Amino acid sequence: MTTTDAIHAIKLTERIHRIEPSATMAVVAEADKLRSQGIDVVDFGAGEPHFATPQHIKDAAIAAIQANFTKYTAVAGTAELRDAIIQRHAADFGSDYRREEVVASVGGKHALFNAIQVLVDHDDEVILPVPYWVSFKDIIRYAGGKPVLVETDESRNFALTAEMVAKAVTPRTKLIILNSPSNPSGAVMKPEDMAAIIRMAHERGIWIASDECYVYLNYASRNFSAGSLVEYRDRMVILGSLSKTYAMTGWRLGYALAPAAVISAMAKLQSQCTSNPTSIVQKAAVAALKGPQQCVEDMRQEYIKLRDHVVAGLRTIPGLKCTMPEGAFYAYPNVSAFFGRQNVNSAADVAGKLLREAHVATVPGEGFGTKDHIRVSYATSIRELDRGLERMRKFLAAL
Repeated sequence: MTTTDAIHAIKLTERIHRIEPSATMAVVAEADKLRSQGIDVVDFGAGEPHFATPQHIKDAAIAAIQANFTKYTAVAGTAELRDAIIQRHAADFGSDYRREEVVASVGGKHALFNAIQVLVDHDDEVILPVPYWVSFKDIIRYAGGKPVLVETDESRNFALTAEMVAKAVTPRTKLIILNSPSNPSGAVMKPEDMAAIIRMAHERGIWIASDECYVYLNYASRNFSAGSLVEYRDRMVILGSLSKTYAMTGWRLGYALAPAAVISAMAKLQSQCTSNPTSIVQKAAVAALKGPQQCVEDMRQEYIKLRDHVVAGLRTIPGLKCTMPEGAFYAYPNVSAFFGRQNVNSAADVAGKLLREAHVATVPGEGFGTKDHIRVSYATSIRELDRGLERMRKFLAAL
């Protein structure tokens, strides 16, 4: 009996069967299994910075431990941290949130999960642009909502407009999810397009959830947050994370900015599952938000170099097509030219063979809602990019 069969043989809740395991975590697990066998794997699958957490942030955590700041805090985070979040956001984006309008969480995914749980009810529709981050659809379904997918066009660099979104709106539409810069495509919404979608949603009484995990990794234009549109804040949730901005993925610190009633409901839910984010991490987060920000720009500049390098390399592979990502740290090449060769009929087949035969970890596009792509993370060194690109080139040429 397989693990999946065993799970279904046990009487579990209906809601747990609505969701699937994370596609990215599945790739991480399979790559780790190969490494445990002594196989050298080039990892283009991981969605996290390769940089070390900046020293001043680490020092703040160590100081917190030495000062015995290791007890429970307020569920929504310390006043110091919540103030630091709103002050950083105001300084960078011109927003105007109050302490009761922010909650700190155990990572950005936790903030997203809580927001959807308190806003989306059974049979509510949630508009979700494609490609989408792997967890969006499953979190919506877990809440009992119905994802309504809006396809974007690869030839237009996965651009999303208000007209595209408006066509998907029905009387049951409760929420629209925006993610710019996008995971997995790296697409960046034009500020005017984002503003038009938010304006349309506000006029129709629809909520906006803006996932801004990669907001500081924008290579196309100035950084832009939906939270700067203060006139529409009464139906908007801004979801943020320190993970990508400050290379703090394992620290698990995210946040949400929203109307006080929504934040109160999210904190109530959080009080019954995780309670507060880790106390010492909160001190580190304050140091990140209030300390020098040059590290953020330094990492952004390095990602631009890595992006240009990996896209140039991918475009030299015959048959492979790749748009130019404008943010985040992912390329999203189209591998459909290789379908029909040697029992390869999908992106999942390509990614699976790349991992098992070429020992390059990528994530298949099916997890992001597209069937023709794989996601390649370029958050690694030039040396690793070149090793992986060479393996991909040889493998795909042999198909």
